[in-house]
Amino acid sequence: MIPALKLRTFHKMFSPRAFAAFNLALALALPCAAAWPDKPITIIVGAAPGGTGDQAARIISEKLGAELGTTVVVENKAGAGGILGSQYVARAAPDGYTIMMANIGSHSINYSLYKKLPYTPEDFSAITLVISNPNILVVNSSTPFTTVQELISAIKKDPSLYSFGSAGAGQSPHLSGEMFMQRAGIQVPHIPYKGAGPATGALLGNQFTFMIATAPSVMAQIKGGKLRALAVTSDVRAPELPNVPTMAEAGVPNMLVTAWFGLFAPAATPQAIVERLQLATAKVLNTADIQSRFKEMGGVAGGNSPAEFNAFVRSEIANWKQTVEAAKLTQE
Repeated sequence: MIPALKLRTFHKMFSPRAFAAFNLALALALPCAAAWPDKPITIIVGAAPGGTGDQAARIISEKLGAELGTTVVVENKAGAGGILGSQYVARAAPDGYTIMMANIGSHSINYSLYKKLPYTPEDFSAITLVISNPNILVVNSSTPFTTVQELISAIKKDPSLYSFGSAGAGQSPHLSGEMFMQRAGIQVPHIPYKGAGPATGALLGNQFTFMIATAPSVMAQIKGGKLRALAVTSDVRAPELPNVPTMAEAGVPNMLVTAWFGLFAPAATPQAIVERLQLATAKVLNTADIQSRFKEMGGVAGGNSPAEFNAFVRSEIANWKQTVEAAKLTQE
């Protein structure tokens, strides 16, 4: 509330019409802020169903809705390395009802990979990190490759026989594949798909030779024996895959990549709503059930503050810019 003395002083600064307009705006704003949310919230995933971001969004959606007192719906808008979904959210009303489960590709790599993007970092307000995990080099279990060096040796003998796939151009798996080829001294064609689900399905169908995928998107197929994990991109072995070596242990040095997925709102979303979304998400992520499910996927739950997440994203943008420029990669 504005004290009476200050209110009278404030009144003298404006015309009666302007003061009336201010009072009306204040009266409308306070109930709206208090009532939020009063309708369903949609989480946009910029990739096809089945990927890490999609899985994470669906895993937290019910508990997040219960925490906020509304329904949380997950909607996939796949295509163009997360650009379509990102553009949609950037242009959405900044009211907290449309947010995005974005990732390392759409919100860090894309800024240096694409010559033109229909969005910028300033178009979003960071909410919180949801899940992070190493990437995994996988092949179809029907292939003869049981180690990274066997795969590299075969490709060096006749590169024309091989190719690699990814969840989309510019995504973490794509750039991880490019980095892997740089470190291993090999080069094969890249086949992008519209999401981790379609890419994983194509590898199961032997449409390409290998893929470096986010752990959650392929963990079930690895445990089911359909895909074979050859190495992880973390500095230590993944707890869920203790027998799978790191890239360094497999003879590929300087190959560290951590994929991450987090929530963003359109820029200009009221800070009170951003903070409420963060607190609710962090509470959900801190539950034993969610942490257990993320662990089974090979991931670690997040929950940091908007300021911490924003600082992290900014550092990722700078780091991947160096990688993209060194590899001389570009997308129209």
